[in-house]
Amino acid sequence: MRLPLTLPIKNYGRSTMEYNDRSPLKSSIRSSYKVLKTACIAGVCGLVVISACNNGRAKSTGSDDSAGQKATAAAKSKSSSDDTTIARPQASGPVDTAAYNKKLLFLAHNDLTSRFLIYRDYPLQGAILPFKRIVAYYGNLYSRNMGILGEFPPSVMLPKLVATCKEWAAADPATPVQPALHYIAVTAQGSAGKDGKYRARMPFKQIDSVLHMAARINAIVFLDVQVGFSSVQTEVPLLEKYLMMPNVHLGIDAEFAMKPGMRVGKNVGTFDASDINFCSAYLAKLVKTYNLPPKVFIVHRWTDKMITNYQQIALRPEVQMVMDMDGWGPQQLKMDTYRSYVGSKPVQFTGFKLFYKNDVKTLKKVKFAATTMMTPQQVMALKPSPIYIQYQ
Repeated sequence: MRLPLTLPIKNYGRSTMEYNDRSPLKSSIRSSYKVLKTACIAGVCGLVVISACNNGRAKSTGSDDSAGQKATAAAKSKSSSDDTTIARPQASGPVDTAAYNKKLLFLAHNDLTSRFLIYRDYPLQGAILPFKRIVAYYGNLYSRNMGILGEFPPSVMLPKLVATCKEWAAADPATPVQPALHYIAVTAQGSAGKDGKYRARMPFKQIDSVLHMAARINAIVFLDVQVGFSSVQTEVPLLEKYLMMPNVHLGIDAEFAMKPGMRVGKNVGTFDASDINFCSAYLAKLVKTYNLPPKVFIVHRWTDKMITNYQQIALRPEVQMVMDMDGWGPQQLKMDTYRSYVGSKPVQFTGFKLFYKNDVKTLKKVKFAATTMMTPQQVMALKPSPIYIQYQ
């Protein structure tokens, strides 16, 4: 469920997962999935977000691409005394490959046949994965219903995140937990906006606020991009003043990557491997230019067609790829979707999303609808074990 605090323009939320016909659960889940999907499109998980954010950010970044580029250029020239800039650790050379391989095998449940045992493209020193598990709270500061990050004030939200991290640390003592705030910096919109791109860019002051929150609990930050009818080639570089920081990472959401003939909230979008490779190459360039630790790059998916040509996704020592299963629904459906669209299509690392509200939603005429949110132990039992966990 995603609703606005004030603004009337609708932007629609994440659907339930597409059902996989190859799954052994297909005879029992297919009908439930259809009803869930229909309810979702009708507005059960509708999201409404702030079209006026474009105007709010216009003063600092402009409402068009050229103005945003000017802002990025200006940001590079700012002194190191900027309150959102922190000291950059040095990153050079590879990681301890023996420790890295051991951790990969641990995530694969010691299955030597796992296709996720990718013993190549080792990351640079300072890599977070797979040595730590990232546990993130997701949302937008303009909406209390887009996720827990914006639902509660920082005085409530941050202690909750710390407590959630402790739950994961207790469930898997062998893997330290890295807290994170996953902020939607560009949101898809149900309205075209002035440039017809059906997306709204959040003002930089909101991103600054998230950075300050994160610093209070030593959390890292992810900036998530929903491009609408824009593109990652346009939107991601506009965030460079933040992505050049060592504690800021990237996420992109294929659900809202619209193509001609699609409508936000009516169709599920798609990214190609070429889009993903553009982002990872861009991040790799920042890592090299500013001598940063590797960037973590989250790609959301919960259907097969959301990511095309996944076999062509390039791996780089400077970027750690995470394919994140972020659909909501009953436990059986979530696990089946993870196996079908993430676990069976290896890229590098995997992620899993948990919904405080939608995962426990009970809908009429839906078999398996009554459910509880999965526990850390249940999520870790997936093969491979997700190393990035997101809560909405």
